[in-house]
Amino acid sequence: MSITKLILNSVPRPWLIRLSYFIRPLLIWLYKGDRVTDPIDQRNFRSFLPYGYKQLRKGVLSPSTLSLERHRSLWLYLIKETELLHSSAKIDLLHIAPEQCFYSVFNKKETINYTTFDLNSPLAEIHGDITKLPFKENTFDCILCNHVLEHIENDSLAMKELFRVMKPGGYGIVQVPMQPNRLKTYEDFSITTAKERVKHFGQYDHVRWYGREDYFTRLESVGFITQKVYVNEFFSKEEISRYGLDVNEIIPVIQKTL
Repeated sequence: MSITKLILNSVPRPWLIRLSYFIRPLLIWLYKGDRVTDPIDQRNFRSFLPYGYKQLRKGVLSPSTLSLERHRSLWLYLIKETELLHSSAKIDLLHIAPEQCFYSVFNKKETINYTTFDLNSPLAEIHGDITKLPFKENTFDCILCNHVLEHIENDSLAMKELFRVMKPGGYGIVQVPMQPNRLKTYEDFSITTAKERVKHFGQYDHVRWYGREDYFTRLESVGFITQKVYVNEFFSKEEISRYGLDVNEIIPVIQKTL
């Protein structure tokens, strides 16, 4: 096992977040170049770093923001298709399991009323269970909840909570791990050990692989209108290469009708 995989599979995520603040300056210096760009901070590098719990993916982790493919595609989508980062009016944003690469940007944005929530992340101001969100109905204009639901056995209840706290007319992004050829969700709650979860679901704390079809059906069953944004159609080949995006990714957009 490589040192990267060993660290990812043995060090708790809250500690990884804390350690990253000390490692980033060194990575930025080591990977100086101009072949790829992190669109979140506009820094250029000779390449992105490898990353992965089960199998290392080459050229995916940004040395500066520590963003992955999914973070960069999400950022570009938000820039191109939403008012979140452009609006002059106040936007109430709920960010569940806040990613480091976005945290400081959203937190400093004066037009965003930024609420962060997670079970145990040091970046979250409010800690708790996503299936029991401590917010009133119709509170948030936008919800970001990415790579969270695959950790939750009762994902339907979590989806219902997201729907409950979103304002009518609101929208959100709920990215989850999907395999390119998997159409139906695979889950087995009898699989409980870290080793077996890595084998079956790709990560020690995952409980399912979502299907590229029925994941959207699950979201729609709680009331959301969904949209599939295909990275290989939404972005140009040049953008995919320059920003290190995943051509197989689908960005799941959710909306709550007025």
